[in-house]
Amino acid sequence: MSPESEADQPGEAFLPGALPEALRAELIEFRRDLHMHPELGNQEFRTTAAIKARLEKAGLKPRVLAVGTGLICDIGEFDGGRPMLALRADIDALPIPDTKSECSYRSTVPDRAHACGHDVHTAVVLGAGLVLADLLSRGELPRPVRLIFQPAEEVLPGGAADVVECGVLDGVGRILAVHCDPKVDAGRIGLRQGAITSACDRLEISLDGPGGHTARPHLTTDLVTAAARVVTDVPALVARRTDARSGLAVTWGRIDSGHAPNVIPQHAELSGTVRCLDLDTWRQAPDLVVAAIDEVANLHRAKSEINYVRGVPPVVNDPAATELLHEAMTARRGADSVEGTEQSLGGEDFSWYLEHVPGAMARLGVRVPGDRVGRDLHQGDFDVDESAITAGVELFTAAALLDAVG
Repeated sequence: MSPESEADQPGEAFLPGALPEALRAELIEFRRDLHMHPELGNQEFRTTAAIKARLEKAGLKPRVLAVGTGLICDIGEFDGGRPMLALRADIDALPIPDTKSECSYRSTVPDRAHACGHDVHTAVVLGAGLVLADLLSRGELPRPVRLIFQPAEEVLPGGAADVVECGVLDGVGRILAVHCDPKVDAGRIGLRQGAITSACDRLEISLDGPGGHTARPHLTTDLVTAAARVVTDVPALVARRTDARSGLAVTWGRIDSGHAPNVIPQHAELSGTVRCLDLDTWRQAPDLVVAAIDEVANLHRAKSEINYVRGVPPVVNDPAATELLHEAMTARRGADSVEGTEQSLGGEDFSWYLEHVPGAMARLGVRVPGDRVGRDLHQGDFDVDESAITAGVELFTAAALLDAVG
């Protein structure tokens, strides 16, 4: 698309980098190909190869990460001066079946699905990179930009921590990302300064006792009752030992014990998550939760073994980076294309980047406008309005240009 035709686009008179129609269609097909071939965290070899091939076709020099999957690619050369802007996408899928019945691009891999929109995130960052590369070739990209295609976001404590160790933030001064939101219409984004997601840890507990007959629970450890009390009492204890505003919540997803109605078992297992809205409380959470579990287990004479798996801290959006996203979307689509959003109790490993550099994540609307039923994240029937890819590319290209002159 020529600069003259770009200037005719509403709201874009001062910003180049509109998405050509041919590339728009290509990105949809690229996303559908990823959707059909989902790969789990640290296994994204086909996905990595596809991204690498398309970037190389554009004359760029992507570099596969030392962890074996994922890659980075610089648009322009960093000269050691003003730090670069980075755009991040996660590329892994989920271990759940794709249950969409009438869809030409449903997953071809059993029990694997892009049910969190990472295929969309990837297409958005790829598209932004290709548009920015075109601007660079025309001398219209004032400053280099780094693309980060990150593996294993769904694997605690998150692939971002490993990627940071690979040095992907060297030379980066600010980082941006989007996450699909099925509660926001396609063509719009949701923004929030401060915490936009929550901390998320995983909890695995084993309880043991001598077992016995249900006729004589007083002579043994009633392990089922002990497990039930852990389930109900631990969340209540934790809630009373922290500021309610921190939102610290222990929620169980699995409990397993026993094989017969008249036998008190010797072993029980529980697993769940610990979520928290507040960064300081999250740092205290392991000690608080473990102490509560031990107290309840000891009260019922059960031996406890606790595996507290550290996950991710909250994503805390930097005010200046959030304002950059707001200005970029407004420049492309007007002020009505931006809405406020609530802090989610979901976890996101984008937070690990923000431990090192400021940045922000936007909620990328993927809902078909007018649809009030929707398909939620992490569900087998999840899908998106693919016009969201265009909106995401426009957001990132505008952010790169505005950041360069800011």
